[in-house]
Amino acid sequence: MREKRAIAIVVLALAISLAVGCAQATDATITGTIKTKLAADSRVRASDINVDTTNGVVTLTGNVDGQEAKDAALQLARSTTGVSDVKDMISVRSGTASGEAPDPKRTLGGRIDDAGITMRVKSRLLDDPLVKGLRIDVDTRDGVVYLTGTVGSEAERKQAIEIARTTEGVTNVEANLR
Repeated sequence: MREKRAIAIVVLALAISLAVGCAQATDATITGTIKTKLAADSRVRASDINVDTTNGVVTLTGNVDGQEAKDAALQLARSTTGVSDVKDMISVRSGTASGEAPDPKRTLGGRIDDAGITMRVKSRLLDDPLVKGLRIDVDTRDGVVYLTGTVGSEAERKQAIEIARTTEGVTNVEANLR
């Protein structure tokens, strides 16, 4: 009788710990859930935002076209089960000096110029021995280069910004590097 009781207690303890473990969202589950929410939300282009989760702390990085998209992404992340904090590293693209969002009806020539700038910056980042160019996303709007990603040191961050800043056609650099 005592053995059965001990076994029942062990089984109950295992069941409780399994239930608690399943109830707590893993970092991968949190990341996946947020990415799914972003993809389903019409205000946000999910491809513009990167989601990383560590111990329940979500870091959102990327470049979006407007404040509404940024606010929606942050709200979706904060409302996700298991999220203890959200770090906002999302930049709102601003291709004009006034800080207004760029005109979505950009000319073909403007888009081609921006694509060329993006390619030149990315190529230079990949060629530089200090910078890990594969870990940095480059986006260009109206000559403004947006750098998003992870760097290993402050020296690497400064070098990446300097490379972008000194690339032909670049009018400004917005760095969102962590």
